[in-house]
Amino acid sequence: MTQGTGRPSLTEDSDELARDYDRVSVDRQFRSGRMLVRELAVAAGEHVLDVGCGTGLLAEHIADLIGPGGYVLGVDPLPLRIELAQAKARPNLQFKVADAYDLSIISTADFDVVCLNAVFHWLPEKSGPLREFARVLKRGGRLGISSGAKGPRTRYQELISEVLARPPFNAYARPPEGLTHRVDELEMRQLLAAAGFEVKSIEERESVRGFTSSQMLVRYSEASSFGNLLAHLPIALRPAARDAIGRALAALAAPDGTISQSTRRMVAIAVRR
Repeated sequence: MTQGTGRPSLTEDSDELARDYDRVSVDRQFRSGRMLVRELAVAAGEHVLDVGCGTGLLAEHIADLIGPGGYVLGVDPLPLRIELAQAKARPNLQFKVADAYDLSIISTADFDVVCLNAVFHWLPEKSGPLREFARVLKRGGRLGISSGAKGPRTRYQELISEVLARPPFNAYARPPEGLTHRVDELEMRQLLAAAGFEVKSIEERESVRGFTSSQMLVRYSEASSFGNLLAHLPIALRPAARDAIGRALAALAAPDGTISQSTRRMVAIAVRR
């Protein structure tokens, strides 16, 4: 984790994790992203900003929807993921390294739609990014957020904490603020209103993800956290932690070894006033 800010480290990513994410997110984040885009009613000819675009799967889908008369810009602070996304670029689709806290590369009122899929919960301070989204949106432009919702810890999260609380892993303190920073519906409404948005809808939904094994779930957790899951441990100790977590999670697996992870997801749609 980045010290003093609560923000996850952007230096733990690797080529392998980025490629893993590109493969496994097809049946996971990409699916929820398509639902978000559908609810935003993205139309032909519109200009869309995909914040935290990762390897560009959702941005590529949006580019197909808006057609040659539209434009999609995908931004992400992880250079390795943008490097993979660049292979998907075309005349109406571009990718750039940029941070939700600083979108100064984008002119004011440039976009019809801003979307964040599986990104908002990674932002510890949310007011600044929301003001940036309002700035780059045209008046009446839409903002769509699909994010992990605040709530009780899942059994999956509890098992990981239990493993990392054992020797030798407990010699290395995990960040006290945790990996993600989730909000509830009231907090989301207040944040959006303060940033100049009119809330159209906020809904919490259950999201179930399936994995072929507990070890695959561990790998997915590392890839989707861009290496932050075990970043507090020395590199030499991380393989042992992966194995220990995988064995613990196996207790949640079905007889055939497959495992499901159920989480709560919040979907918010708002309009710039």
